[in-house]
Amino acid sequence: MLLTTILLSLREIRRHMMRSFLTVLGVVIGVSAVVTMVTLGHATTRSVQSQISGLGSNLLTILPGQGMGRGGGAQASQPFKIDDIDAIRGQIGGVTSVAPQVQAQATAIRNAANWTVTVNGTTGEYLIGQQWALASGRVFSAAEEQAGKSVCIIGDTVKTNLYADDETIGTTLRVGRVSCEVIGLLAKRGQSGIGGDQDNTVIMPFRTVQRRFTGSRNVQFISIAVDPRYDNAPIKDSISALLRERRNITGGKADDFTILDTKQISDALGNATAQLTAVVTAVAAISLLVGGIGIMNIMLVSVTERTREIGIRLAIGATADEVLMQFLVEAVVLSSLGGLVGLALAFIACLGLSIPLKMPFVWEPQINLIAFAISAVIGVIFGYFPARRAAALDPIEALRHE
Repeated sequence: MLLTTILLSLREIRRHMMRSFLTVLGVVIGVSAVVTMVTLGHATTRSVQSQISGLGSNLLTILPGQGMGRGGGAQASQPFKIDDIDAIRGQIGGVTSVAPQVQAQATAIRNAANWTVTVNGTTGEYLIGQQWALASGRVFSAAEEQAGKSVCIIGDTVKTNLYADDETIGTTLRVGRVSCEVIGLLAKRGQSGIGGDQDNTVIMPFRTVQRRFTGSRNVQFISIAVDPRYDNAPIKDSISALLRERRNITGGKADDFTILDTKQISDALGNATAQLTAVVTAVAAISLLVGGIGIMNIMLVSVTERTREIGIRLAIGATADEVLMQFLVEAVVLSSLGGLVGLALAFIACLGLSIPLKMPFVWEPQINLIAFAISAVIGVIFGYFPARRAAALDPIEALRHE
């Protein structure tokens, strides 16, 4: 009986193809919009979290500067010292690497080519904490770090703009006023989660950049990698307490430093993206409501057009429940077909948008199944009233209808 009812529904839909298409257009647009928004939202979240994790997994970055302190008071910032690095390394458990950083902007020159780069002075622990592998070459030796040798490791962008296809390892690169030997090439990373090209960098020993670029013994940043087996929060609190003690910050005075947690940043951006996706999806879902109203409207028209047919069926023995089921199935078939077309359009849209937006293509079956189920439910909800109206017709009055 159900199969026969479905075949009759498909026949009615085929008899009025244009009207049927216009009827389900709202459902098609609603389903495709909702699935596309949710899929792109999940892809955006995954892309942002991937880029943030590119800054380093479980990485804490400490910067000098006023933060939200205990008590909210103001405190003038002061630079970090190399002794702070040693103190954190020796007194804080659960950290795998602690690296000082100083940065400067300079022009790198090779032959007739030049390129503006970020010079990053640090130690080999920086690459360990960042989980940044080398494409070729080696890292600094302990002797090179201690003596402040003029050696460097370059990023992929620097190689592309200054070396083309030439071999880099063992060559001499002029960075600002310093000529350094290229001993390593970093693996390509691309854009960071907070903007900026991570590959446009020249990494030198910490002491080299201090002496030749900044002219100061201060530490600009501190990068700390936390052991994944430990929770970041208590380690972050321990570091904060240690630095407050070393920097003579007492009572309710505000911290004069800021500790950034890449894990917290990733979670915060992920939550923000999820909330934005939910809002946009809710707006897109309004078209599903419009589509349902359209189905109800056309089904009411269909009941009016087929009043005599309904009367004949009731007169020859069809029950009211069978008539109700027929029109209800027609509404569900209409909305389900709209859902299938909407899913197909969403797949094409997500696949097409992932390329120009440079996001991973994420296709989640559960989202599509939920969207299809919702489209079928819309057929039930908005098709019930017209179906009930058809089932309630009096056979004699229906047969008199012209």
